[in-house]
Amino acid sequence: MLADLVRTDRHLHRQVAGDTELAEAVKVLARAHQSLIWSRQRQLNQLRNAIREFYPAALEAFGTDLASQDALAVLEVAPTPAQGGSLSSSRIAAVLKRAGRRRRIAERAEEIKGALRSSQLQAPEVLAGAYGEVVRSTVRILAEMTDQIQTLASQLEARFEGHPDAEILRSLPGLGSVLGARVLAEFGDDPDRYADPKARKNYAGTSPITKASGRSKVALARFARNRRLADALQMWAFCSLGSSEGERRYYDAHRAKGQTHHRALRSLANRWVGILDGCLRHRERYSERMAWPTFGEAAA
Repeated sequence: MLADLVRTDRHLHRQVAGDTELAEAVKVLARAHQSLIWSRQRQLNQLRNAIREFYPAALEAFGTDLASQDALAVLEVAPTPAQGGSLSSSRIAAVLKRAGRRRRIAERAEEIKGALRSSQLQAPEVLAGAYGEVVRSTVRILAEMTDQIQTLASQLEARFEGHPDAEILRSLPGLGSVLGARVLAEFGDDPDRYADPKARKNYAGTSPITKASGRSKVALARFARNRRLADALQMWAFCSLGSSEGERRYYDAHRAKGQTHHRALRSLANRWVGILDGCLRHRERYSERMAWPTFGEAAA
């Protein structure tokens, strides 16, 4: 059936993209790295929920910085309120220093000590001990996941730097080695995969869908898209803010039209995808003058 389909309707279908082996290797590492980051965030959410049940002083001490090395190191040695309240400033300072902190050690130790010894509602001792075991095991899992994420990141950067497109991707504002590797991995490196910039934008999911009914016409975001690529492009657009005068004017112009922050970022990401396509198609590094020639064109 497939053979007959190719024989009779070849002109209606395009060839399968043929990415290089190096691009496929970058994709494997990039997806594993991102999946591990997502898994760590799920573990972090479980840790926060457990602490909220019996250890509010820890949340007061670390707040939204629960994933930091300081927080994980202190929670490993003091996973219960009783153990946290018994820590001295010198003990906390030693833990922070072992975790890698180099500045404001004594001052930060006093802040943590004050928060851990503050008056808080406490759970029964037996229940707090059970929660403490959960906290200790989760902290150790998070520490190991962080180490593996760093290992994968270094391997990903090494593979990405060896790719011929790496120099072009890194020349674009907001793209570093890890984020550039994600963009390369999801787009692929087959030069004939996308017929034009619009095809690349459609694949990325950044170009809007126009729906019309009668006299009404509305532009909507694409929901059927590559989630990993969409996340990478959204992060790229956000990281590029402030790196380029042209893209900042473009973003501000969309905000002035009444668009939300996320919609303006999506529009900016769509523009970046077109610029990326041009750079790769012509094998040229990013040029601010060519990408954003005038304010009028940037705001169009």
